[in-house]
Amino acid sequence: MLLKPLRLACAMFAFSSAVHAANCGDTSAGFDAWKASFATDAKRAGVKARGLDALAQARYATGTIAADRNQKSFRYSLPKFMQIRGADTIVAQGRKRKARSPDFYATLERQYGVPAGVIIAIHGMETAFGGFMGDSPVVSAIVTLTYDCRRSDFFRPHAIGALKLVDQGAITGATKGAKHGELGHTQFLPGNALEYGVDANGDGRVDFYNQTDALASTANFLRKKGWKRGKGYQEGQPNFAVIKQWNAATVYQQAIAIMGARIDG
Repeated sequence: MLLKPLRLACAMFAFSSAVHAANCGDTSAGFDAWKASFATDAKRAGVKARGLDALAQARYATGTIAADRNQKSFRYSLPKFMQIRGADTIVAQGRKRKARSPDFYATLERQYGVPAGVIIAIHGMETAFGGFMGDSPVVSAIVTLTYDCRRSDFFRPHAIGALKLVDQGAITGATKGAKHGELGHTQFLPGNALEYGVDANGDGRVDFYNQTDALASTANFLRKKGWKRGKGYQEGQPNFAVIKQWNAATVYQQAIAIMGARIDG
């Protein structure tokens, strides 16, 4: 009498495992089949032909997976993190950039309420002021992270965002960014790029590889996340919580706050 329920339980477990395998994977095996399934979700979410084609062409990004398994820098102490990330250089160069373009940064602060130091610190921290914006295909990276079982739910809206950015012509399937699919001067995740992007130079498109658009989009992101004009952004002050919306690592948040104050000081 126990055999039938046991067999049923085993069958249900096998079915559950098969469904889980279809939803994500820990190796490249099954990636192409998963993409075909994800294409249905993407289409339902409003992704059009160009985006779907970019999805079909996406490749399993082994470099992205390796990077995601080995994020050591965020475990450093604050002094070590700032040393490794070149905080003194960012501050020195950031002050020069602010002095060269005071009207530009003043306009950003007037429009969005975010001080120059914060925007400049993020720009310096993320890409050394546009010096290196990544060498990984954005779509492949973000699609791979959505397929990977570790954080599928987190990356799924960013994968949809990336495909919609392809539809809009903001990026292509070949556009390069960081290992986790971040793109442009300040390394927006694609879903955030889609939601908070600003055409600040007025050329009719949002281009995160254009400094003007990227920095205005960064200021817009912070404003929409609750930045309070004229309030402080050090730990314990109202706007520090908004910096947390940009990056979840405590040492990163602390470093941006410290560098921003030094640039603005």
